[in-house]
Amino acid sequence: MTIARRKATHARHFSEPPQRIDADGSRHWITRAANFVAMVSETKPGAVLERTNNPDEYMAFVVSGAASATAGTEGRDVASETLLIMPPGESRIVMREDGMIVRIFSSKVQDILAASVNAATYADGAPEVAPIVPWPDPAGGFGIRVYRLADFASPDPSPLKMRVFRSTNLMINIFEPWQQRRDPTKLSPHWHDDFEQMSLGVKGTFRHHLRYPWGPDLTQWEEDEHVTYEASPSILVIPAGVIHTTQDIGEGVTWLVDIFGPPRVDFSSKPGFVLNAGDYPMQQG
Repeated sequence: MTIARRKATHARHFSEPPQRIDADGSRHWITRAANFVAMVSETKPGAVLERTNNPDEYMAFVVSGAASATAGTEGRDVASETLLIMPPGESRIVMREDGMIVRIFSSKVQDILAASVNAATYADGAPEVAPIVPWPDPAGGFGIRVYRLADFASPDPSPLKMRVFRSTNLMINIFEPWQQRRDPTKLSPHWHDDFEQMSLGVKGTFRHHLRYPWGPDLTQWEEDEHVTYEASPSILVIPAGVIHTTQDIGEGVTWLVDIFGPPRVDFSSKPGFVLNAGDYPMQQG
């Protein structure tokens, strides 16, 4: 079992100040993992989210509101609950309404990485985490990919109802919203040896359970964590080696998203499990 090299990051966007506020009042919370960084934005109508010479693909999950995305000569209009995968280079997303959008970039995007609330946590470079090695280019070349979630039924037979998409460098699991609470007698504590998980609460209240395995040095042992995020949005970054599982609690609909970088081989090896596998060939070998 891997011994964790760092503590988890708890980012309660719902109660903490954003890392950036634009002139129009749009607010941006920035939280990183070893290999990627998420920017959760509550935007005003007309907000422009622009990237100049982005080094690789990035994901943009339009949670609410509507948006127009452009890259080069290509343009797409999208509604809420849509996942975009944007190509390298210059691109722009304009939010046409009040909304929430989550953009996920690889650690090559240094300007956003440096602005993250937990930048100091990764000052050592996180050597325990396997780096991103890009997977093959997408079928037909790079461009704007649009995945309207309503068009994709979960292939997951479990009550969790996972919906997994990948790019050349990232993977996202946008669960179907949960109407019923997770059975507390059927949780799934597990750990990852050499990669991290970022869990984004989009809607509702979550309780995260974390256990740090013991190594030989007692002075480095950590207490278990049982942490409640009373509202959303929120982000938990789970280091490699930390045993973890999550409950949704309280009333109403809850909605969770898990993010990984690079794409997970175990998920990708399941036939039909990655919903856009036809667009993104699997790494060989």
